[in-house]
Amino acid sequence: MVVAPPLLSAIGLVALRAVDGRELRVLDGVSFELHAGDIAELRGPSGAGKTTLLLALARLLPGASGELALAGASASGIEPAEWRTKVALLPQRTALTGGTVEENLLLPFGLKARTGATPPSVDELRAALDEVGLADVALDRDTARLSVGQAARVALLRVLLTAPRVLLLDEPDASLDDASAAAVGTMTARFAAEGGAVLRVSHLRADAAANVRLHLEGGHLSGGDHVGA
Repeated sequence: MVVAPPLLSAIGLVALRAVDGRELRVLDGVSFELHAGDIAELRGPSGAGKTTLLLALARLLPGASGELALAGASASGIEPAEWRTKVALLPQRTALTGGTVEENLLLPFGLKARTGATPPSVDELRAALDEVGLADVALDRDTARLSVGQAARVALLRVLLTAPRVLLLDEPDASLDDASAAAVGTMTARFAAEGGAVLRVSHLRADAAANVRLHLEGGHLSGGDHVGA
């Protein structure tokens, strides 16, 4: 099997956390690579630093050190805000803002980092909702009237519409029923099939589409081989 050059690479990530007046190394020299088409599943015990790793990769963790690169370009030469347009993090407790589904989907296009980007048209938003199994959700529906599963799909779709290169997902299906979790899995699998890369923290459910298995414990990351390679 020929493996393409990495889309996202991390070398020697280190992150500290204060615990009872002492510093604990949550990440201790973590290194790995993600390639286009990869869906990497990240597991580990509670408190192992899985969310910390995602924050470090999204450059949202002050004080973290190590080398990051996207498609061979060092993170040191990319402004953090621009980096996050390409390496997008969806937290576990993503909150939709008040207002309509349409307003929420268009929200990222009003940010300074996306100045000049053309927002999707109403027709494109409608088609996107239909594709992720939300044909019964009107664009003018208030987000307060969405179910938990519908809100999760809208939040993920909001990220996907911005066309990132890498998705970082923190237990995206933790509070979802099986049907909604399957819909989220389909959305991420499609993103990877179109050339993106996904790193998702998993706890309750295994991702059948994952081709890379990672385990974080004691500050160290193990695994990383491509399943079936």
